[in-house]
Amino acid sequence: MIKVSQSAKDQVAKLILDEGHAADAFVRVGVDGGGCSGLMYKLEFDTTINEGDQVFEDNGVKVVVDRKSFLYLVGTELEYTGGLNGKGFVFNNPNASRTCGCGESFSI
Repeated sequence: MIKVSQSAKDQVAKLILDEGHAADAFVRVGVDGGGCSGLMYKLEFDTTINEGDQVFEDNGVKVVVDRKSFLYLVGTELEYTGGLNGKGFVFNNPNASRTCGCGESFSI
């Protein structure tokens, strides 16, 4: 399961509206190879559910994860921060043994 904080929920709703995404758009999160720690998070809006996708809803936000990425992301909480140290979505991943300074990549 992927959890969604209130701050992330608010930002997702704002972006869907501001960027003109379809009303049925959901958040697709995943993992790709790369970054300074070996794996990078990816987040985008989508409207198509693929075979093997894991589908969750938390805090009113529909989140979809492909099967491979789910193994790395199970138990993760998606947050949004708008502080002085930068703003953006943050993945609080209990499976990550190491993260880079910017928080965009990790290793298991």
